[in-house]
Amino acid sequence: MDVFDRLKVATPDDWQSYVEHDFVRQMGAGTLPQAAFRTYLVQDYLFLIQFARAYALAAYKSRALPDMKAAQAGMAAILDEMDLHVRLCGRWGLSPQDIEAAPEHQATVAYTRFVLDCGAAGDLLDLHVALAPCVIGYAEIGRYLAPEGVDALGDHPYREWIAEYAGDAYQAVAASARHHLDDLAARAMTERRFNELAALFGKASRLEADFWQMGFDGGR
Repeated sequence: MDVFDRLKVATPDDWQSYVEHDFVRQMGAGTLPQAAFRTYLVQDYLFLIQFARAYALAAYKSRALPDMKAAQAGMAAILDEMDLHVRLCGRWGLSPQDIEAAPEHQATVAYTRFVLDCGAAGDLLDLHVALAPCVIGYAEIGRYLAPEGVDALGDHPYREWIAEYAGDAYQAVAASARHHLDDLAARAMTERRFNELAALFGKASRLEADFWQMGFDGGR
């Protein structure tokens, strides 16, 4: 069992509140209201801007060149991910400038600043544990929503979003993040510290669930 799986096992209720949220379930069923998805997508774009800052912080916190390269790759993956948001929002007539001008929702601020604070106050392992529910969790959600592969989704209304996270490119990003988390833990984690990291991971998962709920409420 790798560190990511251990963290999930240690925080089952928090993790399930995130990956089995009604937003995820309805997206998978294709019944999620478009207004909810649109609210989520705009906020997720703003969310990713702050996550790019988190990877810049990871580079600053790194003492070894491989860690710096991992931070560089993480930032590059986020910037690529933002292209999906621009493309989908463009279908509603929203430009990147329109999205960036949207006010950040409280749920967006809560999670992103939590991650940045973890990185500023803690070390590189703290930061990557805080990032993990998003970075690795989205890959697990993507696989969950496309159990038979993207082609089997047919004309699913959220096919493009699901394909982004179920696809090979993002799955590789998540796999790399899992390996890097293991490497950081091998260098800096004790069993006593694991309990502290699990608490951090659980809170990040709850904040992810709150982020889904924010989108869900926006579609009502």
